[in-house]
Amino acid sequence: MGLVVLAHQGGWDEALLVAGPLLVFAGVVWSAKRRAVKQAGLQPESQAPANEDGGRAG
Repeated sequence: MGLVVLAHQGGWDEALLVAGPLLVFAGVVWSAKRRAVKQAGLQPESQAPANEDGGRAG
């Protein structure tokens, strides 16, 4: 029999069915956060937010 069935192998296969997508989702969130932080850090200084008295910060 050349076909191996991965079903009810003591629970580890079901754990992979849960952990796999969770790890993929965590990787996507981590990547998106990293990209957002990188983009926020590369904004030109002319787009810096104004301080309380209306002048530029700095």
